Amino acid sequence: MPEIPVNTELLTPILIVVLVVVVAVRLFRILREYERGVIFFLGRFQKVKGPGLIIVIPLIQQMVRVDLRTVVMDVPSQDVISRDNVSVRVNAVIYFRVIDAQKAIINVENYLQATSQLAQTTLRSVLGQHELDEMLANREMLNTDIQEILDSRTDGWGIKVSNVEIKHVDLNESMVRAIARQAEAERSRRAKVIHASGEMEASEKLVEAANRLAEEPNAIMLRYLQTLTEIAAEKSSTILFPMPTSMMEGLFKTVERHEQHKDKHDQ
Repeated sequence: MPEIPVNTELLTPILIVVLVVVVAVRLFRILREYERGVIFFLGRFQKVKGPGLIIVIPLIQQMVRVDLRTVVMDVPSQDVISRDNVSVRVNAVIYFRVIDAQKAIINVENYLQATSQLAQTTLRSVLGQHELDEMLANREMLNTDIQEILDSRTDGWGIKVSNVEIKHVDLNESMVRAIARQAEAERSRRAKVIHASGEMEASEKLVEAANRLAEEPNAIMLRYLQTLTEIAAEKSSTILFPMPTSMMEGLFKTVERHEQHKDKHDQ
């Protein structure tokens, strides 16, 4: 089989061009505005570069990209036992971002996984120190406590935790019924207190009204007549209307004088 002649003079420039292209591709890197490149020189940290066009010398320098945008991480549901021994399942969401690319790469192996695991343990630890009523009523306070703890513990990783939000507090069916009974009892207690308060205010007004009526004897007569008018409007068959003896004194005196006059006339 005849050999195919190879033009070494043409092959050499082609190899040189390919080599230059490969080196150029490995040499020049482009980092976006929200990216930074952590540069290692022969395995040792050198500097943080970016954004824009940067130069990375192949085989001598290595680059690790770091995203500086805010990360929204969903914390899986955690089984929490509250301080009053109630078992609940709680999940949350945390918002954080890398503010120091050097620490995020050098001080921790995987800052995303580390932050996720720390958020889960912190969520269980903080909520376990509070009662169920506090979990349901004071979420803003709990969110702030968890955020401050996470922020302080991730500071060495170059991470800033900006916000934590507890999304759901799931209760079992028996606990839901117990809370419903408690709420019903609380509403009943408030109704009794309101009723008692109303009775107290009414008694005070009645005492005040009695004192005012006692100042003018004719006022009680007007009140009786008004009550009689109200009762008569109901068209009841029988009306029992009490009359004070003071109102009958004049009538009794008139009858007595009439009887005396009659006896004198008979004599």
